Amino acid sequence: MRMMLKIQMPVEAGNEGIQTGSLPKTIKSLMEDLKPECAYFYPEGGKRAAMMVFDMADPSNIPLAVEPLLMNLNADVWLTPVMDAADLEKGLQALR
Repeated sequence: MRMMLKIQMPVEAGNEGIQTGSLPKTIKSLMEDLKPECAYFYPEGGKRAAMMVFDMADPSNIPLAVEPLLMNLNADVWLTPVMDAADLEKGLQALR
């Protein structure tokens, strides 16, 4: 299932992560594990944030996606199932 992972980390944890190298290491590892179809990094509400869309084959992969962010960066995370336009069209066709 296609999932959107939204990440937001406290400034202090992000600063420490940059100084110790854990922030780039955690993000790189996450990108290698999830292989997102897209990833964006941006400021939001004065904090570092990111959004990734990736395919999650099984719900047991949730810890793989979120635990490193929680443990290494003290990040807030949101994991939401999402559709692209083709998925939406297919779903709406099924309603007929």
